[in-house]
Amino acid sequence: MPDVTAEGGHGAVPTGPEVPVEPRRRAVRRDWPLYEVFVRGKRGLNHVHVGSLHAPDDEMAIDAARDLYTRRNEGVSIWVVKAVDITASSPDEKDPLFAPSGDKVYRHPTFYEIPEGVPHM
Repeated sequence: MPDVTAEGGHGAVPTGPEVPVEPRRRAVRRDWPLYEVFVRGKRGLNHVHVGSLHAPDDEMAIDAARDLYTRRNEGVSIWVVKAVDITASSPDEKDPLFAPSGDKVYRHPTFYEIPEGVPHM
């Protein structure tokens, strides 16, 4: 029979070498994927990056983002994106990336004439 103890008021708790004690591995936040959070405000037309958070899945990421970043009901839409799924250009690549648009004059507003009688465009 294994040794038992009643210390701490927990009743008969087995002790001794024949009782294997393996700590259970629990999911910890650092194991959860990192999400980037974007919120569209009530008056805004676009989503704005507001921060990052760790969550076990997409649904929990939305819930956590709502709780963390829209406390005063200022948001109308939330996007959460796994950080590993984001591909971004570097500011160092600005010139080779955006320079080709310089020779496309039709992309500039000065290329077009505003017709008479059109007050705002």
